[in-house]
Amino acid sequence: MAALFGARVRRLRTAAGLTQAELGAKTHVVSTRITQIERVSGAKPTLELARTLDAALGADNLLVELWPYVYREAFPDWSRKFMEYSGQAVGIREYAAHVVPGLLQTEAYARAVLSVGRTLGSKEQLEERVTARMGRQDRLGAPDRPELWVVLDEAVLRRPVGGQAVMREQLERLLEAAAEPHVTVQVLPFDQGEHDVMGGSLTVLTMPDGSEVAYTEGAHYGQLIEDPDEVRSFALTYDRLRAAALPPLMSLDMIRSVMEDNHRGAKVPSRSERRRLAQEQLQQSGGRQLRGGGRRVPRRRARP
Repeated sequence: MAALFGARVRRLRTAAGLTQAELGAKTHVVSTRITQIERVSGAKPTLELARTLDAALGADNLLVELWPYVYREAFPDWSRKFMEYSGQAVGIREYAAHVVPGLLQTEAYARAVLSVGRTLGSKEQLEERVTARMGRQDRLGAPDRPELWVVLDEAVLRRPVGGQAVMREQLERLLEAAAEPHVTVQVLPFDQGEHDVMGGSLTVLTMPDGSEVAYTEGAHYGQLIEDPDEVRSFALTYDRLRAAALPPLMSLDMIRSVMEDNHRGAKVPSRSERRRLAQEQLQQSGGRQLRGGGRRVPRRRARP
């Protein structure tokens, strides 16, 4: 894809009657950078450069539309292959242990997730990754959109990624998505205890020909499974998780409950304010010990 991108830049530049130096001047980069892009001999173009080249060459967003495919080439083969499968899948079944799946993330939530645990050379790289992730969500609104079934561990709901405001927006997004006929959301509550995918996430993709592939992921690794027997085993594991999870309507009730709790939590008094209130309650009680929400603890009578 990088080669295709470079070939398109060269063709558009030639059609516009520009030299590499002239195009470099228009896009505020040195001419050798244009040479690298056309010959695929240097760093891949950034999203910002793709937009600038598009505007300078009047490419009508052609280069911007090609950029996500160039971007994918920076990932390992197994990861890139999984993204290709995902883009073609007619059915996506996903269990998420730690964060909301990328297809349902808000932009602010995605930015918070992508900012953690990655070595980013610049803020621009972060924004490129956020843009690419948001772009993949377009499939959910396309005519060939897949059936999406998501099981979320309860921890996903209760970890305030990005802060309370970002998390509230994310929970609202989950509720909105679950209202779509092709999206189902369930929650696996803590009280279900241990299960086969603890510590990681699992995705099972159904392809147009009916075949399936699976993908497992931890904090720093991922594995694509294509062997039919292994995939069937992972599909069964997913079905067990789905059966153990709360039914969809109960799951949505839990999401709403967590969202409301978070909202109330944002109004909790500060520590100093709580200490002041406790002192006032203690004085009002006549100096007796208080337990729980300020209730007076009765004195015990001596046994006869």
